[in-house]
Amino acid sequence: MKRLFLLLVILVAVSCCLPQDLLAAAPSSIKLPEDPTKAYITLGILGVAAVMFFTEIVPLPITALLVPIGLSLTGVITSKVAFSYFGDPTVVLFMAMFIVGEGTFVTGFADKVGQMAVALSKGSPVKLLFFAMLAVGLLSTVLSNTGTTAVAVPMILGMCLSAKLAPGKVLMPVAFASSLGGTVTLVGTPPNGIINSMLEQMNVQPFGFFEFGLIGVPLLVVGLAYYAFLGYRFLPEGRQMSDDLITEQRPRRTEKMWTSVGIFAFVVIMMASEYIPLTTAAVLGACLMVITRCMTMREAFRSVDWTTIFLFAGMLSMSAAMSKSGAAAIVAHAVVSQVSEPWMLMLVCCALTAIVTNFMSNTATAALMAPLALPIATASGVSPLPIVMGIAMSASACFLTPIATPPNTIVLGPGKYSFLDYVKAGWPLQLITLIMCWLLIPLIWPFYP
Repeated sequence: MKRLFLLLVILVAVSCCLPQDLLAAAPSSIKLPEDPTKAYITLGILGVAAVMFFTEIVPLPITALLVPIGLSLTGVITSKVAFSYFGDPTVVLFMAMFIVGEGTFVTGFADKVGQMAVALSKGSPVKLLFFAMLAVGLLSTVLSNTGTTAVAVPMILGMCLSAKLAPGKVLMPVAFASSLGGTVTLVGTPPNGIINSMLEQMNVQPFGFFEFGLIGVPLLVVGLAYYAFLGYRFLPEGRQMSDDLITEQRPRRTEKMWTSVGIFAFVVIMMASEYIPLTTAAVLGACLMVITRCMTMREAFRSVDWTTIFLFAGMLSMSAAMSKSGAAAIVAHAVVSQVSEPWMLMLVCCALTAIVTNFMSNTATAALMAPLALPIATASGVSPLPIVMGIAMSASACFLTPIATPPNTIVLGPGKYSFLDYVKAGWPLQLITLIMCWLLIPLIWPFYP
């Protein structure tokens, strides 16, 4: 854990000392900043934020709020841009789904689902974990992994309450399974679509809808097996919080159960069919929960986990700053441009993508890394397919921080996790998926077809 943190600090420090002639040698497809001052400031703020996140010397939401403040005061991005992400559609989606999820609790539906899951697993915590991961992982192969995690959380909380199991023992692996499930198809996670679009722009045949599954399925299977047989031991110790106990003891509005089920089903169907946008469906569902008196406004407000909201929205400003200031391009180019041998290029691209994605939007990271690696691959006579597939998989298979992917962020509050909990529970799977991507992808899509 300490070595991982030191690696991040060293990476930031080295990037701040790069000579200008190295920066000038960037591939033409990537534009590095002429004046890297703002990029270095951004990296400095990221380094300070990382220290504060890992040490938790101040609460996580405060650190997240200090990030857009710092970026605004230093002029890296404007105040309007820095704080605009609190209205980002994904942030609104999170808030709405917290309310929809609470609606299933106060009417007793989540309890019913939890009791069924407990009966199916015969009370075994490991079986509960496995079934929850399997269900969410499979759903995420054909649905948005963000949306799948958002709708699954209330059901899993109900399951944990019925089994008298701390949610922290289940929710984090479920988020990881959602991310791994998203790697199986084109629509499971945004980086897959980004990579296909870039291949089309290069007049290269893009990957098929299920072709991602050639590596995505093995990643999902290994992730499920790891937590079922060993990984559950690395999960945080059980901490059943008072809020959960209050929820369990509160009288249920069982007469409204099927109303809440109908609303919940409506939201899920709209998300799955994409008939209306994810965020629109979620907000409409939240409104209907209150309109139909499944829950009160007080319960709706109280259901929102503000740690999750502030953390995700605050760090979206960092993602924007990393991209607009050129900080991410400087770091990525400094590493990627030093290698051309196919296997080393593959390893560097996968490892760097995973590291950067743990502190930056995975969609933005994929959009950054692919144009950096593609010119190097083509100049070396190497097929671009294994390189970009490695980037796509590594952008989604990120487990070290709660801001690495939206599923990781969604479970932060409900699971009562700390920042370090992700590192402790996620580093083995992070290493396993990195090695699998490095060794298996070139066997499926050879460097020299």
